[in-house]
Amino acid sequence: QVQLVESGGGLVQAGGSLRLSCAASGRTFSGYEMGWFRQAPGKEREFVARIGVMTYYADLVRGRFTISRDIAKNTVYLQMNSLKPEDTAVYYCATQKRLGGAFEYWGQGTQVTVSS
Repeated sequence: QVQLVESGGGLVQAGGSLRLSCAASGRTFSGYEMGWFRQAPGKEREFVARIGVMTYYADLVRGRFTISRDIAKNTVYLQMNSLKPEDTAVYYCATQKRLGGAFEYWGQGTQVTVSS
């Protein structure tokens, strides 16, 4: 059974940094993309970043956030710098169920709150 467990969220002032981690277990993750999404109160969940052979970022975070992974540890990271109050959201880790498929496995989320 695939499990994704996020950690590293918290409260930070605007301009600060946080590093989120997502530990994956239950199968091999080599070759599968992993990604980060977020959902703010009253809004739909939105894409933040994903990593596979290449990395992709949402326009709102490009240049401030960096996604990386440690394949040996089955862990993906999201380094978030220059945080803004509008980055406040629950951040979710996700991975594909099938190679090249949609993100169908999700973690429980970790809260990130950025104060002004």
